[in-house]
Amino acid sequence: MNSAPKSLRLQVAIFGRTNVGKSSVLNMLAGQDVAITSPVPGTTTDVVEKSMELLPVGPVVFLDTAGLDDGSELGALRTERARRIFDRADAALLVVEPSGWGDCEEGIAAAAREKNIPLIVLINKTDIAAPAPELKAALQERGIDPIFCSAVTQSLREITVSAVKSRLLKITQEAGGPKAILGDLVKPGQTVVLIIPIDKEAPKGRLILPQVQALRDLLDHGVLSLTCREHEYPQALAAMKELPALVVCDSQVVDVMVKNTPPGVPCTTFSILFARFKGDLAAYAAGAAAIKDLRPGDRVVVLEGCSHHAIEDDIGRVKLPRWLKEKAGGELKIDTFAGHDLPGSLAEYKLAVQCGGCMLGRAEILNRMGKASAAGVPITNYGTAISECRGVLERVLSPFPQALAAYRAARQPAPGI
Repeated sequence: MNSAPKSLRLQVAIFGRTNVGKSSVLNMLAGQDVAITSPVPGTTTDVVEKSMELLPVGPVVFLDTAGLDDGSELGALRTERARRIFDRADAALLVVEPSGWGDCEEGIAAAAREKNIPLIVLINKTDIAAPAPELKAALQERGIDPIFCSAVTQSLREITVSAVKSRLLKITQEAGGPKAILGDLVKPGQTVVLIIPIDKEAPKGRLILPQVQALRDLLDHGVLSLTCREHEYPQALAAMKELPALVVCDSQVVDVMVKNTPPGVPCTTFSILFARFKGDLAAYAAGAAAIKDLRPGDRVVVLEGCSHHAIEDDIGRVKLPRWLKEKAGGELKIDTFAGHDLPGSLAEYKLAVQCGGCMLGRAEILNRMGKASAAGVPITNYGTAISECRGVLERVLSPFPQALAAYRAARQPAPGI
């Protein structure tokens, strides 16, 4: 892997009317012709993604969207797809013309406020006209300090790019959420054991993304690691002079890990680590408690972040559904959605199960969790769900007291029952 995965990049969505120069702005920021530009409105018909290193901000991916004021029948489909990008965005770059601020711009700003997405307004085409007094007044009224830009004027590129970098750097510095996958759970110099099965889902000659990212995180924090397969774990423990500070395994061998891990040694799974890193682990833990309430015939939705061809032992499409059916005592109606797709209504499901999320950004994961909560549907993830099905969730939540408390509280019967 030669570059940071998209899921670890700052996701910056570029919004605006048709023909305001969104694609020209993307090309200016990238320093190359990434997106097709023309004076014909609606040239961008689908989301264009450009990953790049934007120093000193770091790895980012710009998402160039179709104009949100396209009123044609096909345009409605384009704008709907563009609006879905709000679910993924860490920041929104709103490109406007000097002529004024209208309903389209106000709608984009309102959507950003609703989803708590930082908004940067960039006034383009300032080489053609100065910003209108109405635009200045609208921005001042909303407390917005715009960036002035001419995306096609090469001599002004560095000034504009520097201004955008400064705004994005501030956004990254103010962003919440865990800064580490697992390096903050142990001290520098301590040892973490990573149990990694080599099975049919393991890509030939390399590790899967969560394992690679966990290893890199340990290196970044000066933590030693010992890697083994599940049947080698007892031998690995016996070879150590001191007990490990933490043990992490793939979820599908969690029962093997728990059985062989000495009492007092914290242990968890890669998927649970990513539940904390990308989402709200306490909410996932509470959601796992709802598995005990599943009954034959209930509907469950599985949300996968990547699309792949399912194999005979696929964890999300074969093993997990089988374990959930065993807990429910009969057949369940299980729907699977892959990539960025979601069901039209979550309310019809008894439980939602999100994958580890290694291919999705934190904003998108939290947005999914928020939609499930609004629909009154418990949501959990692969790691917490599998550990609950295997009867070891309390053990693997031991490194996370808040999540453990949320799980125990959710397991308690409701008052009067």
